Amino acid sequence: MSQLKKNKAFIIEYFNALSGQEKTREKLEKYCADPRLINYVMFIDSVFPKYEVYVEELLAEDDKVIVRVRFRGMHEGELMGFPPTHKWVEYPFVVRYQIMNNKIVHSWVIADNLVLAEAVGMKGIPPKTKI
Repeated sequence: MSQLKKNKAFIIEYFNALSGQEKTREKLEKYCADPRLINYVMFIDSVFPKYEVYVEELLAEDDKVIVRVRFRGMHEGELMGFPPTHKWVEYPFVVRYQIMNNKIVHSWVIADNLVLAEAVGMKGIPPKTKI
């Protein structure tokens, strides 16, 4: 199997291991060497517990894999100062992963945050918050 196919398979395994499951540091460290990604995923899981991700498109080149994803989760935690709505939220995003030695070493995400903000009832400028 080529390295490109191995990298794609690795990312699919990563998504399958996390989608609909609690995202623990231990589970994330099996796939990620990027502490920023680990902290981000754990934060999002605290807002949308056991959120699901669905791969819609997957491309690979060199040590990078680009994934178009559909996110789905229930808003159960505070998000940027806004309380939980207990509503289902679904929005698209694209992420580029860099993989070295069977670990994600860097990621870059583009998400439609307006869709997310509207889904959780954000209007106007959110209160100051720390992420």
